[in-house]
Amino acid sequence: MSTDKSAEAPQEQDEARRRYEFKKTLEKLEAKEGSGTELITLYIPPDKQIHDVTAQLRDEFGQCSNIKSKQTRTNVQSAISSVLARLKYYRRPPPNGMAVFCGTVQRTQGDRSDLECTVIEPPEPLTLSMYRCSSKFELDPLRNMLTEKQVYGLIVLDRREAYWGFLRGDRIEPLSGATSTVPGKQRKGGQSSVRFARLRLIAINEFYKKVGERASADFLAEKDFFERFKGVLIGGPTPTKEEFEAGGFLHHEIQKRVIGLFDVSYTNESGLSELVDAAQDALKGMDIVREKQIMTRFLQELVKENGNAAYGEESVKKNLEAGAVDTLLLSARLRKAHVRIKCPNCSHRHEQTVQTEAGAKIHELELGNCPACSTPLVIEEEVDIVEALTQLADRTGTKVEIISDEFEEGSMLFNAFGGIAAILRYRTGY
Repeated sequence: MSTDKSAEAPQEQDEARRRYEFKKTLEKLEAKEGSGTELITLYIPPDKQIHDVTAQLRDEFGQCSNIKSKQTRTNVQSAISSVLARLKYYRRPPPNGMAVFCGTVQRTQGDRSDLECTVIEPPEPLTLSMYRCSSKFELDPLRNMLTEKQVYGLIVLDRREAYWGFLRGDRIEPLSGATSTVPGKQRKGGQSSVRFARLRLIAINEFYKKVGERASADFLAEKDFFERFKGVLIGGPTPTKEEFEAGGFLHHEIQKRVIGLFDVSYTNESGLSELVDAAQDALKGMDIVREKQIMTRFLQELVKENGNAAYGEESVKKNLEAGAVDTLLLSARLRKAHVRIKCPNCSHRHEQTVQTEAGAKIHELELGNCPACSTPLVIEEEVDIVEALTQLADRTGTKVEIISDEFEEGSMLFNAFGGIAAILRYRTGY
């Protein structure tokens, strides 16, 4: 049965966007802290009855009377009441279950605190039930869902050196390397050519054996190896890679997963990236291959005299508003927001764009005082730039690609182009 590639592409894009938003939500939750053990983490698996959960929460509410600190007791009870209020809207958990994070979160400005409650429907089914009170939210079960489910082994080698690592989704993870003691092709004086050739073959064989054993041990140590390890790619010059593969130097579970042999020039850590490039046909569908192809297309358009490419927030935004963007490229590292700042005492207002690192708290920015009346400024509104741009893209039928910075071109998108770029349908002059 044939596969509809046109249907696959939007699915991949939607999955990348959901993954990006999920990761960003976890970053925000990770940054939140309570003054005591008053932040509630609640995990409800899909097969758990909501009425059982509410009964447990009411029991926990009663147990709060044992908490010595009045403030902590009040905050925990408020959080439990807030969670119970939200659970009233659910007859049963969603298909993948749900995670609820609720509590009084501390702010650094003015010793303020706010009761916040976040409900997440995870991308995969929850397999555990949990109720926990702590000063931080318990996020490990959700973080584990961000782990790449498919990994490939990478090996590059010649007769002088070797290197190996993993390909995890869109990320190359170097592991280790080895160097050989194989003598050069020129024999020393006093040795017969036959003896020299035999000793050289022995040294080559020993080197292949060492590489095979060490690489196999690292690959087999991968968690859930039999479910996640999808194959191994071997790169190097001819005949080295062919000798290595044919000699069966890898563990039998790795050997039977060899996907292909590929010509590469480098056999150090740099060779791993070259190997992934050389194996694009074998890896079709992997995130890193698709993202490399998209970035290559953007860079090709950029260097053309009248190429259909744009970059930078203002230029891309104007092109989106004009409906001229075919593909919007956003760096997975992009953390920016527009904030509208006002004086609560007079009519002063201004806007600025702020860079927020993972988990940074926008409400805790140093805003300073009003230039007109010296009153401390406050944030009136904040708009996440990624959300604003993707909403514009959705209205104009524009494809959105979230690009990792774990490869050279992806890193260039963030460092050289500010994390925002576009491939255009037509030029507009913006």
